[in-house]
Amino acid sequence: MGSIDVNTISLRARTIAIIGAGPSGLVAAKYLRAEKAFDRIVLFEQRNRSGGIWNYTKDQRDEDLFTIPQTDPRGKNQDPTWLPSQRTKDGEKTGDRKEPSFLSPIYDRLETNIPRGLMGFQDLDWPQDAQLFPKHSTVLKYIQDYGADVQDLIHYETQVLNVSPSDDAISGRWNVLTRDLRSNARWNVLTRDLRSNARKEECYDAVIVANGHFIVPYLPEIAGIEAWNARHPGLISHAKYYRAPEDFTGKKVVVVGNSASGSDISTQIAQFSQRPLLWSSKSSSMFNVSASPVKRELPPIAKFLVETRGVEFEDETVEEGIDAVVFATGYFYSLPFLEGVRPGVIGDGGRVQYTYQHLFYAPRPTLSFLALPQRVIPFPIAEAQSAVLARVYAGRLNLPPLHDMQRWERNVIEEMGDGRDFHLLPFSKDGNYINELSHWAMSAEPREGLVNEGKGKIPPVWGAWEFWCRENFPKIRAAFGALGEKRFTVRTLEEVGFIYSDAMKARAKQEGKLI
Repeated sequence: MGSIDVNTISLRARTIAIIGAGPSGLVAAKYLRAEKAFDRIVLFEQRNRSGGIWNYTKDQRDEDLFTIPQTDPRGKNQDPTWLPSQRTKDGEKTGDRKEPSFLSPIYDRLETNIPRGLMGFQDLDWPQDAQLFPKHSTVLKYIQDYGADVQDLIHYETQVLNVSPSDDAISGRWNVLTRDLRSNARWNVLTRDLRSNARKEECYDAVIVANGHFIVPYLPEIAGIEAWNARHPGLISHAKYYRAPEDFTGKKVVVVGNSASGSDISTQIAQFSQRPLLWSSKSSSMFNVSASPVKRELPPIAKFLVETRGVEFEDETVEEGIDAVVFATGYFYSLPFLEGVRPGVIGDGGRVQYTYQHLFYAPRPTLSFLALPQRVIPFPIAEAQSAVLARVYAGRLNLPPLHDMQRWERNVIEEMGDGRDFHLLPFSKDGNYINELSHWAMSAEPREGLVNEGKGKIPPVWGAWEFWCRENFPKIRAAFGALGEKRFTVRTLEEVGFIYSDAMKARAKQEGKLI
């Protein structure tokens, strides 16, 4: 598929497919429905409930997506593992029914690294008894409560196999091939509960990809790693497969990576492993606000030493007798159902190519992506993005010409590079991005019949408090974690010593920030 000038494509959509009923997909459905402009909105979700990766999976089963090293971004449409139902009715299990399960990176003791007041959706409050940094089970219920009013749009246990442009290039439409997972399940043959039409292809005016990017792990190629793994199998893993720190009791452990998961996982493991835990990273961590007596910070691993089960770091430090190496090195962007799209959206997996505003596929913008940015507060970003998408596809906003969208991408490459940093929006870029998109969305012409005097559903706009909280949340999180078991009773920022004062408000006004 060659590039087509955006002005020749009809962006006015009647039917829209959303891939993924995690938080971003649910947000998109709500903003699209609020436009009252679409004949059909469908969410395809391969799990049997909403919430995406926040659906915790206890097991650590092997995946054929993971090799050592893991440098290939090309994933696959995975088959589910069918597990006994966890749903109950009046306290009793619902018979022998099984459910499709896809491995989630959520681990046993995960708590958010973002305070709930900053993390949430603007039109749903968190439960008043939720701790300041909620547990993953609290987040899942919160997401599912948020999406309760769009459940009628969701096709569960339905996996998207392929998305390809329709023959009519000018229309910008897409053929979406799906499969009904339950009809494909082998165990279903035994219960004689088969349904026909396991695979189905339908055409949509627009497709929104909201399936996240926590599927295919990235594990870098380092000198000696393959031979080391062959000699000492099972000792190298990835944060996706981490579940509990007790698994590392008494072991000599290296954790590689210092973003949110690397910081949290290393802290948890260090309570049970040999001390100090060896924490390897390229740079200082925004989550490491003070030195830890149970962790030793080291530079990246230069090579693996097979004979001594050791590693040598870039500063020539050598550690031998290593029992476990956990790579918290992130994930590839991997979209196997888009492999036939040209120009290709996935190159080396470090980013999604040919995007405009981290959102639209510029060559054919009836394809779009939610929540590609990283180092961000994801829920409000998904809201701001969805507000723009809904208004564009409803015909209330226009996109710039293709050459302008391509210029935007070139400018980002010039600033951030053409690799894994492309979608990074560290503070304060993320807040500015939210506000820019929200203001763009609100510039749409009002339409009779819509809420808010015809303006439609209003996206979030960050003011001075949000910027202050975003800037300080690593320190807030550290203070929260330092409370140990007492943190479970903490509900407010003030309880951990962070108070947004009148002086801060006054300074924010002088700096021109919104209140």
